[in-house]
Amino acid sequence: MPKHKEIIRMRSAEVKRQTKETNIKIKINLDHSGKPQITSKIGFLNHMLETFAHHSLFEINADIKGDLHVDQHHLIEDTGITFGEAFKKALGNKRGIKRTGFFVYPMDEALAMVVVDISGRPFLKMDAKFKRKRVGDFDIDTLEDFFRGFVTSLCATLHLRVYYGRSDHHKIESIFKAFGKAMKDACAMEPRMRNRIPSTKGKI
Repeated sequence: MPKHKEIIRMRSAEVKRQTKETNIKIKINLDHSGKPQITSKIGFLNHMLETFAHHSLFEINADIKGDLHVDQHHLIEDTGITFGEAFKKALGNKRGIKRTGFFVYPMDEALAMVVVDISGRPFLKMDAKFKRKRVGDFDIDTLEDFFRGFVTSLCATLHLRVYYGRSDHHKIESIFKAFGKAMKDACAMEPRMRNRIPSTKGKI
């Protein structure tokens, strides 16, 4: 009886998105962990993407530029879109992945939950309330734009909820920590799948 031969490939990608409003380059490696290199002119965005990289154990390099003289919307939304495109390219046909991930993460007094399904169907449900308009130099209003861009380009379902918290900083940080952990699980390889597509349809 022939033994199963596992197909191994490098799950990495580089994606560039250049428009009249933004110029973004993102490189990811799903199977290697390294010090994240995130460059944008929004310090809190850098902090959150570095936090995501640390907790997901993905290697992420991102160079993010945009028309901040207008506002942050174009830059944040396009960053989410480009991140989603990079993950979609790195995952390829998604053979053998666990597909779903779930994590509840505390950040001191704040608690957030993120559930992801790399399903081929883009959907975002975000339940989070904030007291301020900004955290540092980051417009909180654009947080949903980031995640909506991400799920649309990756074609994934994402449910996100902040249960409670005093600090808006802590709430958002708990989101990105849970997001990193959930994506780590969803992108992980499941040996028992034997390189199959994780869907009864045979395709994602």
